[in-house]
Amino acid sequence: MNDVAWINSAMAAARPQAVAALLRYFRDLDMAEEAFQEACLRALKAWPKNGPPRDPAAWLIFVGRNSGIDQVRKQARHAPMPEEDKVSDLDDVETDVVERLDGAHYRDDILRLLFICCHPDLPQTQQIALALRIVSGLSVKQIARAFLVGESAMEQRITRAKARISDGGVPFEAPGAVERSERLAAVAAMIYLVFNEGYSAAGSEAAARAPLAEEAIRLSRLLLRLFPAEPEIMGLTALMLLQHARAPARFDANGEIVLLDDQDRTLWSRKLIDEGLALVDKALRHRKPGPYQVQAAIAALHARAGRAEDTDWQEIDLLYGLLEQMQPSPVVTLNRAVAVAKLKGPAAALAMIEPLEERLSGYFHFHGVKGGLLMELRRDAEARVAFDQAISLANTAAEAAHIRMHIDRLMQESGRPGNGSKAG
Repeated sequence: MNDVAWINSAMAAARPQAVAALLRYFRDLDMAEEAFQEACLRALKAWPKNGPPRDPAAWLIFVGRNSGIDQVRKQARHAPMPEEDKVSDLDDVETDVVERLDGAHYRDDILRLLFICCHPDLPQTQQIALALRIVSGLSVKQIARAFLVGESAMEQRITRAKARISDGGVPFEAPGAVERSERLAAVAAMIYLVFNEGYSAAGSEAAARAPLAEEAIRLSRLLLRLFPAEPEIMGLTALMLLQHARAPARFDANGEIVLLDDQDRTLWSRKLIDEGLALVDKALRHRKPGPYQVQAAIAALHARAGRAEDTDWQEIDLLYGLLEQMQPSPVVTLNRAVAVAKLKGPAAALAMIEPLEERLSGYFHFHGVKGGLLMELRRDAEARVAFDQAISLANTAAEAAHIRMHIDRLMQESGRPGNGSKAG
C-alpha cells in the first residue's frame, strides 16, 4: 500500500480514538498528542512497506504508547525504543489491543477526550480551539486562519487551555451518568458552534472557514456512533446536514447572499438531505423532542419543499412556537416572525418583533428583518433607518452588500435617491 491519501485518511479517522486512549494511558494532553504524532510518522514509513494494519487505530495506539514510554525512559537514561523493523509487524499485539478496545472502552475514551476539551472551566473560545486541535487534528495555522487571528495568538489560546486543564486537576476518569448527561449537552453545543463558524463564512473567509462545517458534521457523526439512541444527537446531526446541503446555493458567482426563497434548489446536496431527513424521522419516532430536533424538523420542511412556494409555513410557525417554549430566546421569536410574515403579512410580523428591539439592538439580522418588513409595508423612511443600522452591524462584506441591495431598491422605487421618503 503506497496511497498516501488513504494513509492520511485512515490516520485522521483513527485520531479521536487513538488520542483518547493515549490520554487515558498518559493522563497528559501534550504527551498523548506527541505520542500520536510520533505513531503517525512511523505509520508513514511502515504502512507503505508492510501493508495496512488490520486496525489502524490499534496500531497507532500501540506504537504511540511505546513511543511515549520511550520518551520517559530516555529522560531517565533508560534503553531506547526498538528499531522500526522490530515494531512494524504488530499482528499479535495488535490483536490484543483490538480485543481490549471494546465498545464500552472506546466510548469512554472518546467521551473523556471530548469532555475534557469542553470542560466548563474553559472559556468557550478555548473549548472550540482545543477540540479542533486535539480531537480533529487541525493545525494551529488552520485554526488561526479560520478564526481570523494570528498563529501565535491561537497557539497561546490552546496552550492556556491545556495549562488550565493541567493546573485545575481536571479528572481524566470517565464521568458518571449525571455529569455525562450535562457534559454531553456542552459537547453538542461546542460542535454546533464550530459548524456555525464555518457555515456563516462568506467571501474571502469562506475557503478558510468552510471546512469547519464539515469537521463539525464529522464530530457529530462520531458522537452519534457513541450515542446511537440519543434523539437530540440525531437532531443535531440532521440539522447540520440539512443546513450544509444548501451551501452550494447560498451565494452567487459574485459571492453575494442568495436568500432561501431565491436559491436554486437543484444545487442542494440530495445526499446530505436524504441522510438528514432519515435522521429527523428516526429522532422524532422517539417522542422525546428537544431543541435540536425541532430546528432539524424546521430545516426538513424547507428541504422537502421542491419550490419556495411549496414551503409549509404553517407547520414552521408551529415548530418555532414549540422552540420558543423549550428555549425562549428573542432570536427564536425573530425567526418565527419570518414565518408569521408569510402567513399573516408583514404588519403582524412587525408587531411581533418590535418588543425585541432593545434586546436585539446589536443584532444584524434583527435590523435586516425589520427593514424588510417595513419596506413591504411601504414605510420606506423607517426601512432605510433599519437598513443603515443593519449595515453598521454587518459581520461580513456579503451581509453588507445584501442590505445595500435593499437600499438601492428603495431608492429606485421612491424615485428620489437618498431622501428616504415614504412611497405611496
